[in-house]
Amino acid sequence: MVTKLPKVDVVTTGMGWTGGIVAAELTKAGYHVVGLERGVERSIEDYLHGHDELKYNIHKELMQKLTKDTITFRNTLNDTAKPVRDEGALVVGTGTGGGGAHWGGQTYRYFPYDFEIRSKTIEKYGEGKIPADVTIQDWGITYDEIEPYYSKFEQMAGISGEPDPLAGHRSIDYPTPPLKKLPQMKMFHEASEKLGYHPFVVPTANVSETYTNPDGETLNACQYCAFCGNYGCEYGAKADPIVTVIPTAKKTGNFELRTNSIVTRVLYDGTKATGVLYKDTRTGEEFEQPADLVVLTSYIFNNVRLLLLSGIGKPYNPKTGEGIIGKNYTDHHTITGAIGYFEEKKFNSYIGTGSLGSAFNDFNADNFDHANLDFIHGGQIELHLFGNEPISNNPAPFGTPTWGKEFKKNSLHYFYRNLSVVSQRAILPHKDHYLDLDPTYTDDYGDPLIRVTFDYTEMDHKRNEFLVEKINEVVKEMGADIIDIIPMAEHFGGRFTFQHDGGGVIMGDSPENSAVNNYMQMWDVDNLFVCGASAFPHFGPTNPTPTVGALAYRATEGMIEYLKNGGGPLVPKK
Repeated sequence: MVTKLPKVDVVTTGMGWTGGIVAAELTKAGYHVVGLERGVERSIEDYLHGHDELKYNIHKELMQKLTKDTITFRNTLNDTAKPVRDEGALVVGTGTGGGGAHWGGQTYRYFPYDFEIRSKTIEKYGEGKIPADVTIQDWGITYDEIEPYYSKFEQMAGISGEPDPLAGHRSIDYPTPPLKKLPQMKMFHEASEKLGYHPFVVPTANVSETYTNPDGETLNACQYCAFCGNYGCEYGAKADPIVTVIPTAKKTGNFELRTNSIVTRVLYDGTKATGVLYKDTRTGEEFEQPADLVVLTSYIFNNVRLLLLSGIGKPYNPKTGEGIIGKNYTDHHTITGAIGYFEEKKFNSYIGTGSLGSAFNDFNADNFDHANLDFIHGGQIELHLFGNEPISNNPAPFGTPTWGKEFKKNSLHYFYRNLSVVSQRAILPHKDHYLDLDPTYTDDYGDPLIRVTFDYTEMDHKRNEFLVEKINEVVKEMGADIIDIIPMAEHFGGRFTFQHDGGGVIMGDSPENSAVNNYMQMWDVDNLFVCGASAFPHFGPTNPTPTVGALAYRATEGMIEYLKNGGGPLVPKK
């Protein structure tokens, strides 16, 4: 039996960054918001004494348990998908904070080129530069339009950084100074500048000094403990929804958080979303929560899955190219580059944060000429100093035996004598890469799992080869005695490691090419908004969270306008 609850203004389907931003902004505007979260509620106190690599980094304590709910994966349309059950292969947050609790905190903006990638590529190189099976499109928003919302996210999260000289313009500087520049970073800067590049300290949500944001929430200074990515921050020094937007929403008195509540359907009458159906994961009780506005704020797999299970939108068909829901899935997990080993230099490998490092973007976006190259876009070249935890890290030069006397000798010798320079690359969509409902495998409640179809393309490999060559030059200039190139596999192996997934409910300028407009409002269901990286038509070169946050802030302006004006589309249909 389903218990029908009193109607509210707004209901959200997850309490990570997007759910937290929606809750904070709409409750401040006076609306009653119910936030549904399938996991438990957490606070900073839950992170105390959390420097446990086995528990958090290996066994993924803060993540979705794959025995209960997961995805299936295959490379091609002709393969049979299998469930992903390895905890290290699929990292999706659960509980309040979501991915914002365990993220590392890298906070780059995408480039102006990203938002108008198709038109800018054609304008400069001609339409023939884009392969027919690469389904890139403009986002329906420009960098200039999204820039104020990037700034709003950065001010809320206390981002520490310095401007990238090759990035789009900024209306305001980062609210806190960059993190400290360690010796390895100084080496990277000197080598990069000598080669003619433009390095900068990575912007980060690991806050460099005590900071109080515009909503009155205070973040503390980072301690460089290195227990960051895959961990919650016990110091309250990493921007996390549980120390920023969720407390802001709670202070208004207009927010109700319901944990252990998994949404199974969006209720839809053929014209409007009338609410959601959810289960209490402890008791099995089922509830209907009616709402004037329904906002999907879960991870991209769940956003897409809820739409498909609820019969909202036309599923994408890769054979015909028709349909939108599930289209343009992109995965951003494989990071390749080079490891440099030094005989005469030692580094403190334990100091780090989830996003300490330096980078340059001379070979990113369209910052370099692609006329004679067989790929478009590029990638960011970066030095990471996350802190080498002993279980996860045991570097030794290629060719070292994997056990025995020489293995022990090289492991001990090089543990403090190595560094990695890597590249995060843009991933462009392909007509055969998409999300749909698996025909075989189901979750605990009998609903089909999401099926992922994805593989590397020839362009992915060409882009990688180009960038790795540049990385090798940098590591050589840094003085490494041994350089090992980290290879890129021929095929994607199904390790969705960094929670960098995009697409499936893509944004654009028309219902013909997209599911949502630039306010994250569905074209055909005007009281249903879908927030998150599911809106990305392609995956940019770096971490998604700032762009997700910026789009969510813009979406909340549209939601408030929608509620004030009694509904209707926020962007006219073309």
